[in-house]
Amino acid sequence: MSTPHTKRICQIIKLKPECAEEYKEVHKNVWPGVLNALGRHHIVDYSINHYPQRYEAIGDDKETQRWWRLTDSMQESFNDGASGSGKEIPWWTDVEEVFRFEGGFST
Repeated sequence: MSTPHTKRICQIIKLKPECAEEYKEVHKNVWPGVLNALGRHHIVDYSINHYPQRYEAIGDDKETQRWWRLTDSMQESFNDGASGSGKEIPWWTDVEEVFRFEGGFST
């Protein structure tokens, strides 16, 4: 659900084929500290799409850094030379959202 005056963030990453299922599983239970860090920085509508705008302050959060150490090893960046989240070359690639559905289906 969107909040007025916010930007929805949607990003894309290549998953290593052998890690795809585990990556999806860990994201079913994102650590509370990571979610709190997003909230503290006013990110309220966020999704990851498996196919950065960089937020350095989030990268300073110790719990987020620990999360990235876990999840980065399951990913492959689309950006040549990228070596992990929070580094000089962006790990994530921003994509334009062209469609999103948030409501129920009525007949």
